[in-house]
Amino acid sequence: MGRPGFVLEVDDRTPPLLVPDGDRFRLEKFPLGTRVIYPAESLTRLPDIGEAINAALDAPLESEPLSALLEPDMRLTIAFDDVGTPTPRMRRPDIRGKVIEAILTRAAAAGVDDVALVSANGLNRRMTSEELDYIVGERVFRSFYADGLLTNHDAEDANSLAKIGSTVAGEVALNARAAGSDLLIFVHLIDAPPRGVVAIASGLGSTATIGQLSGLQAADSGAPAEIADLVTSAVRVFEIDAVLDNDVFASPVEFLGRREWEWSLRDRATWFGVRRGLEWTPQRARRRLMNRAEADYHATLVTAGAPAAVQEASRAQVTAQQLVDVPAAADVGVLGVRAHTPYSVDSVTNPILAAWSGLAATFGSHTGSPFVRAGGALILYHPLHAEFSPLHHPSYVDFFTDVLTVTTEPEQIAADYEEKFANDSWYVHLYRTSQAFHGVHPMHLWYQTAAARRHCSDIVWVGADRESAARMGFRAASTLADALEMVASTVGRTPSISYLHSPPTVLVDTQ
Repeated sequence: MGRPGFVLEVDDRTPPLLVPDGDRFRLEKFPLGTRVIYPAESLTRLPDIGEAINAALDAPLESEPLSALLEPDMRLTIAFDDVGTPTPRMRRPDIRGKVIEAILTRAAAAGVDDVALVSANGLNRRMTSEELDYIVGERVFRSFYADGLLTNHDAEDANSLAKIGSTVAGEVALNARAAGSDLLIFVHLIDAPPRGVVAIASGLGSTATIGQLSGLQAADSGAPAEIADLVTSAVRVFEIDAVLDNDVFASPVEFLGRREWEWSLRDRATWFGVRRGLEWTPQRARRRLMNRAEADYHATLVTAGAPAAVQEASRAQVTAQQLVDVPAAADVGVLGVRAHTPYSVDSVTNPILAAWSGLAATFGSHTGSPFVRAGGALILYHPLHAEFSPLHHPSYVDFFTDVLTVTTEPEQIAADYEEKFANDSWYVHLYRTSQAFHGVHPMHLWYQTAAARRHCSDIVWVGADRESAARMGFRAASTLADALEMVASTVGRTPSISYLHSPPTVLVDTQ
């Protein structure tokens, strides 16, 4: 059992603290009195993952054992997360591959021969054959891929979508193979509180359906709850969740996940070499190095069965793993944005992705109240280089250059630009035939940053490209001291400061 997360107050003895800064790290000296919100250490890993998977399949929650659900003449579909979960990717073998092999073993024993596998990638980019192989494992890949039975979901292919009903916001359609199956098995890696059944529709829905879940009005429309009900009534779902631990750093840099005052002399020597190496390495090479990084994840819980019951068990485990009690919201919050996001795998973390990672994924990881008070200031670290992958993010380029130069307001973006980006034939073509994210993808992520931008009266990026920051409606500073000086007019000269020390992920519970 790892030590829980806690809040440390910086004093004269506190060493400089590690801060992610894109594809590099900094050691930053924080002002005295700064509260540092440290993540918890990992929960105890399962000693035998294969045994845990078999036990979950044979004794599921609120469901018959999987073997009892399988019949010789049935149509079986196995859906699984795409390459963006988790980030960085886990070392082989991927747990999803082990789960899928266990499912297929039982399916073969039951005489099931109509089986297909589909990546629940939603509006994310299609995975390459190598990435599919990495997740499902070589044996499963060789058995299914060549015959077209291991595929990426296509949210734009009318021939592979099936309508399952309608909500107040419009028609709901799912992957036709999944919707027409006698049993849909959803294999899910959990590194954040689960979203419920809507995660299935987000991964296997049509563009319009996903828009109801991720668009500007999703939270207020009631559509997510309606879609969840439609999915569970249209297809029988058996879910398998594997909850991951907090081991995001692999050897030889696993010390980066430990508290700085516990670094040994060897750790400090390694840090010196890592820092110098990253500073001297050209940016493109440094990015390739980061993209090849793998995490030493292990599972702390595997559950299977009825989706609602499985997700509740996963939520409880994630909360036990990530929750940190914070005594009070600060006037100023500080956090670093790391190189890895679910949408920049083997690619570039452009300014839109960096903003989403900091403002939505990290700042938004809380139980109801952020670690910064309403009207406070937020300081983030990331270079915000205006670099975009033409292969993966073509619509991001146009969103950054053509839309954000006109407005940053989600309501105006949704009214004036969303339909154009969603229906652009070139974006659709690239999404369907290459590894491009869907045209509307950057807008969905931008909408998710709105809560943080409304909550904070000032947002400043340290070490960032000033033009990129200004285009997104933010300010840039050269140092932390400069950033604190810039926000002084908003929060005063002696503000309370909290630093969210992440990764690993912290789920903040502000009192």
